[in-house]
Amino acid sequence: MSEESSIKKFMFVNRKPPYGTVYALEALEVVLITAAFDQDVSLVFLDDGVYQLRKGQQTKGIETKNFSPTYRALDGYDIEKLYVEKESLEARGLTEDDLLVDVMVLDRAALGALMDQQDVVLSF
Repeated sequence: MSEESSIKKFMFVNRKPPYGTVYALEALEVVLITAAFDQDVSLVFLDDGVYQLRKGQQTKGIETKNFSPTYRALDGYDIEKLYVEKESLEARGLTEDDLLVDVMVLDRAALGALMDQQDVVLSF
């Protein structure tokens, strides 16, 4: 089996807010592990998942570690495909300027088409 044929396209869909559940942190850990195995990794943020990328998160009041700076380190793991659903941003009154990292904003239809191109889609 060639090395290229063993590479799979993994898309991780983040739908949950960053705090209050383990979903966001667990998804981030799985993403990093997958990238460590040289897979083609992309992340999508939609619904309340867009809050995971919001600048200025303050977690002291909820006594939880703020893991949002980790998103800025994704580039070091060759994770550069970050997508945000346009409709989710708009519904929450956010813009691309409110986000920690550079992303590609796509509408719902374009994201659906992108998901169809993946080998594996995991939703958190």
